[in-house]
Amino acid sequence: MDWGALRRRTAVGMAALAASGVLALAAPGSAQAAAPTQCAGRKVATLPFSTGSVQVFRSGGYVCAVTLPTRPGPRQVMSVSVQARGGRPVVDRGRFTRRAGPVTVHAGHRCVRVIGSVGGGSRDSGWILC
Repeated sequence: MDWGALRRRTAVGMAALAASGVLALAAPGSAQAAAPTQCAGRKVATLPFSTGSVQVFRSGGYVCAVTLPTRPGPRQVMSVSVQARGGRPVVDRGRFTRRAGPVTVHAGHRCVRVIGSVGGGSRDSGWILC
C-alpha cells in the first residue's frame, strides 16, 4: 500500500469518527428539546387554559403533572398540584420561565385531582383517572 492510499483511508476514518462524535453530542440536546416535561410514563391528559396548559402522565401507579405556559420566557408565577383522593396535594409553586413541576404522587387505583396555573389563568381537572 502506498502512502497516498494510507493517508486517504486515515482521513476517511477520522471524518467518520468526527461525524459520529458530533451526532453523539447533538442527540442528547435534541432529546431534551423534544421532551421538556421530565415526567415518566404515558401522557393521559392535556388540560388547556388561557395562559398555558397542564400535562398529566401516568406510569404504573404514579401520576405526574407539569404546567407549561403559552409564552415561555420571562419569569412568571406558575403552579402545579397533584392530589390522589384521600391524600395531600403535592405542589410546586413559584416564578418560573418554562414550567412548574414536575410533581408526582402515588395514586394506585385512586382518582387524582390536578390544578395548574400561569399568571391569572388556571385549570382544575376535578377528579380524573378514576
